Amino acid sequence: MRASSLWAQIVGVQKAVVEGVELDEVDDALIISVRPVKRERSRCGVCRRRCPGYDLGAGRRRWRTVDVGLVMAYVEAETPRVRCAWHGVVVAAVPWARHGAGHTRCFDDQVAWLVRHMSKSAVAQLLRTSWRTVGAIVTRVVADLDAQANGKGQDRLAGVRRIGIDEISYKRGHKYLMVVVDHDRGRLLWAGDGRTKKTLAGFFDLLGEQRCAQIELVSADGADLIADLVGLRCPNAKLCLDPFHVVSWATDALDQVRRDMWRRAKASGDRGLTRELGRARYALLKNPDKLTARQQATLNWFAETNKPLHRAHLLKEQLRITFAPGGPERIALLDTWLRWASRCRIQPFVDLARRVRRCRDDIVNTLTYRLSNARVEAVNTRIRLLTRIAFGFKSADALIALVMLHLGGYDLTLPGRPKPTHT
Repeated sequence: MRASSLWAQIVGVQKAVVEGVELDEVDDALIISVRPVKRERSRCGVCRRRCPGYDLGAGRRRWRTVDVGLVMAYVEAETPRVRCAWHGVVVAAVPWARHGAGHTRCFDDQVAWLVRHMSKSAVAQLLRTSWRTVGAIVTRVVADLDAQANGKGQDRLAGVRRIGIDEISYKRGHKYLMVVVDHDRGRLLWAGDGRTKKTLAGFFDLLGEQRCAQIELVSADGADLIADLVGLRCPNAKLCLDPFHVVSWATDALDQVRRDMWRRAKASGDRGLTRELGRARYALLKNPDKLTARQQATLNWFAETNKPLHRAHLLKEQLRITFAPGGPERIALLDTWLRWASRCRIQPFVDLARRVRRCRDDIVNTLTYRLSNARVEAVNTRIRLLTRIAFGFKSADALIALVMLHLGGYDLTLPGRPKPTHT
């Protein structure tokens, strides 16, 4: 093997000719001078179409590449400009780097792979670069992976039938991400900054009218903006209300009943009842199979001495049991609960019955198709973990790129390694 071919392989430069190698003693770095092979010259940096030359550009420039042992290495080459019929005057494409990047593809791919296995700060220290540079590389690699998939006809949004939509807070000051998860493949499809109709509409715009019509089921937490947009943009989709959120409405109503009774007992000077109601919060909200002996005794005491609170607790439990595994009898149980709650004369549950009745069709879809937001919440947990590892994010775009790299189902390999075979 010739020395030039060996150096090209060492630093991961493809479709290029190595002209020389020297050590820059000022920067303490290895400089590999290269030029693209003839068939790769005079191409637009954006679309890579062949174009006529324009000028010599800014002269020679450098791209950071993978280290050679303990020495930082750079690829150096001329940067002429071309005139593209579609993109105007742009810097000519080079086969070893993405357009507009200051690093080679090998360096970018190495950073992206490492970010999936360690924190950005650790990657920055290992590769002697900055935290912001790592974030910019991640954004660039994710965009390139999407472009490559679309170019090969491998649409990430193709064949999507069942999705889950939710929002997650990533920063103080009401900073949220809207996330969309594919239930069938268990991967993150899309994430956007904010929790508004405009934000979520961006996903449906990306999906397109034809693919929106193919959506069959959508799980959500009952937010009006999600229900409105799904009804407007996905005409064939059925909305499934997440059971956890429905039961949380009941637990909130039960806690409201307890707090109202606590305030009345305190106002009347009944210290004993005030103390018992204050201690009963967790006993009332826990599932029966997780109660301690003392908490069970508290519930038994309320069953004998406080009938309204006992009925409120039973209403909460029956609504929870409605979502247990079963068949059509669960729908009948939901209707029975609605009749009971509507006539119970406990105002928080009367209000809850009205709310559940408005969402009855969506809850019936949940009971019929057994679809919840559990997979979406699992993705949200991993997003919180990534945020915690990074000690927070100043920019939503940086967080979105990172979570898409981790959870978007992209297939990454280290430079120079064969793709793993999945068995």
